[in-house]
Amino acid sequence: MDMNISVVLVRTKYPENIGSVARACLNMGVSDIILVDPQNFDQDKAAPLATVHAKHILQSATIVPNLDTALADFQSTYGTTARMGGWRKGVLTPDKAALEMAEKLASGERIALVFGPEDKGLTNEETTTCGRLINIPTSQEGTSLNLSQAVLILLYEAFRAFHGHHQQPGNSTSSRQATHQEQETLFSAIQDALLAIDFLKSDNPDYWMLPVRRFFQRFSLKRHEYNLLMGICRQVKWMAGKRDK
Repeated sequence: MDMNISVVLVRTKYPENIGSVARACLNMGVSDIILVDPQNFDQDKAAPLATVHAKHILQSATIVPNLDTALADFQSTYGTTARMGGWRKGVLTPDKAALEMAEKLASGERIALVFGPEDKGLTNEETTTCGRLINIPTSQEGTSLNLSQAVLILLYEAFRAFHGHHQQPGNSTSSRQATHQEQETLFSAIQDALLAIDFLKSDNPDYWMLPVRRFFQRFSLKRHEYNLLMGICRQVKWMAGKRDK
């Protein structure tokens, strides 16, 4: 059984790495790769690393111009980061992320695993866009992982957790999960509402919104909950407008 996980590669520099990622996806039952603004992508260079067995995954890869477009239809998004500390709170290890993903997959969510370019990784803005962050612990003597190695590690952990997860009866719900695009719309509405009541500092609201974003991204937001929160935000802004008048 294939996992409903898509591997999202952002500004990948070397087509050979994309080919190796396709091979890793085949090994772990994942068939969807999304390439965000790939650099120097060449099917002929990538194909030998994918091998004939994963050639179909490579050929069906989707190319999009930016990360927001890539993530728009996903309910859960996990970004990878080598940098720790600062505002990056609650960063998951691969095994803990896999257990979380297994439950989401069992409930029908679509999941995106996001990997940055080989030399610099995801930018701060891109990691903020991702709902959750994963860090792969390594020895201090060698902290850099090849892109396909990182993909294989995370997909392996997800594969183990997914196939070991026993779905309990009675967990279905009539309300679907909010998509990534809907979550971003909600975060924008929350930020506007909190600015309207002077809860956020206006000098750098995106930064002060980070704890709020991380709080909501800890759980799966349902569509009816999204509608409720959007209504609250509209009411808060309306009340703030009356106060100002």
